[in-house]
Amino acid sequence: MTTIKPFLTVNNGKKAVEFYQTAFNAIEIKRWKISEDKISSVLEIEEAEFYVADEEPENGNFSPKVLSNSSVRIILNTKNADSFFGKAISLGATEICPMTTEDSWRIGKLKDPFGHIWEIGFEL
Repeated sequence: MTTIKPFLTVNNGKKAVEFYQTAFNAIEIKRWKISEDKISSVLEIEEAEFYVADEEPENGNFSPKVLSNSSVRIILNTKNADSFFGKAISLGATEICPMTTEDSWRIGKLKDPFGHIWEIGFEL
């Protein structure tokens, strides 16, 4: 089976893992210590895996906060969309588009505290 897993570079890996665990019920599958204060982790949301790691400028890995923008959006397709969206906003994410029902989708769009854009929803 072929898969694609997003790799999110952030400016505070430990704090980002905590945010994704609380907002999206993510489970941390693996963690590697990069340095005394930097980590790289594999997280899972309802069996969908993605990576989160601290910036490593020496390797060309910068967060959207440093680059001033992110050209990638993450689409999280889950029946728990409303709950995840609300939790993320309450934990410091910025609402871009509120949860709405359009055509055959229930969807909302936000920027997490680390600069990554998430579209969270499900097909009706």
